[in-house]
Amino acid sequence: MTKKIIALILMMAMMLQLTACGVTKEKRYEASFLELFDTVTTIVGYAKSEEEFSNYSQMIYDTLEEYHQLYNIYNDYSGVNNIKTINDNAGIEPVKVDQKIIDLLLFSKENYQLTEGKLNVAFGAVLSVWHEYRDAGIDNPENAKLPDMELLEEKALHINIDDVVIDEQASTVYLSDSKMSLDVGAIAKGYATQMVSQYMKEIGLINGMISVGGNVEAVGHKFSETNEPIPWNVGIQNPDTKSSEATIAILALEDYALVTSGVYERYYIVDGKQYHHIIDPDTLMPADYFLSVSIVCKDSAMADMLSTSIFNMPLEEGQKLIESLEDTEALWVMKDMSMEYSSGFEQFLKQ
Repeated sequence: MTKKIIALILMMAMMLQLTACGVTKEKRYEASFLELFDTVTTIVGYAKSEEEFSNYSQMIYDTLEEYHQLYNIYNDYSGVNNIKTINDNAGIEPVKVDQKIIDLLLFSKENYQLTEGKLNVAFGAVLSVWHEYRDAGIDNPENAKLPDMELLEEKALHINIDDVVIDEQASTVYLSDSKMSLDVGAIAKGYATQMVSQYMKEIGLINGMISVGGNVEAVGHKFSETNEPIPWNVGIQNPDTKSSEATIAILALEDYALVTSGVYERYYIVDGKQYHHIIDPDTLMPADYFLSVSIVCKDSAMADMLSTSIFNMPLEEGQKLIESLEDTEALWVMKDMSMEYSSGFEQFLKQ
């Protein structure tokens, strides 16, 4: 039985693309659903009918659900070996996994080198401590506290990415350190969004946009009221959540991804100070350079990876990395709410 998409919203916006034959019509629709990756996913696109778009949405949901289950570190699923399965077997035995996990981990290892360790999917032992303290602090704010540095440093002895052993031929992953755990939270949503955006084109949704918890991929273009193809408009969230302005910039994107990492996403308060969830591998504490970092590039997986990595780097170091990459731009929001752009970022700002 086909799984029902939660909170499906279909909206007709406009009639488009009248051909010489006279009757081809495409309309704009939108669908939203919850559950997957613990966030809201929204799909916008053009289709000939509500039924056609519903079919697109269902196929996208089913595909995204597969990635959600495979990359999950908290839950088991019947018949599925996922990231949690790998963690549960750390120091015990290799786990045979789907190629989608192998591909994600190979991508992560490659970019561990690119970012000089600022993105490390083997950082789970440290991140799990912060996760535990953050949840406890949110549930009981009056007794919120920080992890002891001694505990964090002990956990940091078990984050060597070389201990993640991937056997591509056997399709297995083995954590040779029994105290190690994987955490793919800094990359999984972006990677899944990229794979799903490619799938959208394969099934025929060639003009659309998908957002998985703010990981946005603009596929093709949208249409103006006069049926002219124009870029998708995508907003960058204002990190000052108390401001009346919800966004700090609107970008015009075609076949580009946008991902933002910021202090406002997940945090808790200890002694009046906010501690967010992006942990610097060097200090083992929340990174303290910026309020947010936004990345625009052709690949949502790269954008997700870079937004976290650059957030953990001083401005000059991050600028150097961004300028070394093709078709990649960044916006830094500094702690005083001033903004810094990479050399080509402003070309994406909506005029």
